[in-house]
Amino acid sequence: MGGMNQTDVLPVLVTGATGRVGRVVVDRLLDAGVPVRALTRRPETAATLPAGVEVFTGDLTAPETLDPALDGAGAVFLVWTAPPRTAEAVVERLAARVRRVVFLSSPHRTPHPLFQQPNPMAVLHAGIERLIAATGLESTIIRPGMLASNSTAWWAPAIRAGEVVRWPYGAAGSAPVDDRDVAAVAARTLWQSGHAGGDYVLTGPESLTQAAQVDVIGDVLGRRIAFEEMTPDEFRSLWKDTAPSSVVDMLLAAWSAAVGQPAYITTAVADVLGTAPRTFRQWVADHATAFTERS
Repeated sequence: MGGMNQTDVLPVLVTGATGRVGRVVVDRLLDAGVPVRALTRRPETAATLPAGVEVFTGDLTAPETLDPALDGAGAVFLVWTAPPRTAEAVVERLAARVRRVVFLSSPHRTPHPLFQQPNPMAVLHAGIERLIAATGLESTIIRPGMLASNSTAWWAPAIRAGEVVRWPYGAAGSAPVDDRDVAAVAARTLWQSGHAGGDYVLTGPESLTQAAQVDVIGDVLGRRIAFEEMTPDEFRSLWKDTAPSSVVDMLLAAWSAAVGQPAYITTAVADVLGTAPRTFRQWVADHATAFTERS
């Protein structure tokens, strides 16, 4: 895999630049000496971005707003957070203006029950992948499995309050991947040659049940956290105002199918970065305050 010629580095446009993964992609690109452009729908959110990032206001639902950000860029990190309606027009614009696109997708082709349940997000991702492939753009597809940071959204409120963690399918296994590893792989494939056509399923290094993940958090915090099985129906009613029912159903189906199955694990993080992926324990240790301090 080749490096790059620093004198001829075109800017990389990062969509979703203030999101969980996109925000770290920005940092990793800057670390590599790559000029960064950030696309944001609301310019005020760009205040969290580092100095030196060129901020463009634009929206995936209005493809023509992307043109100023794309002109003169070399590559795009594409995170699709909009309805699919404008995907074709956006991808056409990318193909006309840049050479390379790295798309944050999901492991919907992975032959493992966790990823094989009906999933509206997977349908959206597969459609965008087909559009990208049809243009002949130099592309890399990044497919993170369960993100380690999900644990803060799911379990931190109960843990901070000193309560029992109640959750469905405690025996469902996954291999949580550190968001920082996902971002580092994305950044590397954006500036380094040799990743055209790459299709990387990113996982953490070990299979852990959901109950075991809660145990790890307790271990890092130095206290035992009780875990109690919750029924799928309880989960549905608890999360009905937090997430769309299609997402809740998808998670429940995935966890149900994953019970008693070791998680799907790949070496893709190490293959691209040359360093082992971070463990879930490492992620928790580095984010322990998320479980102890009220945000």
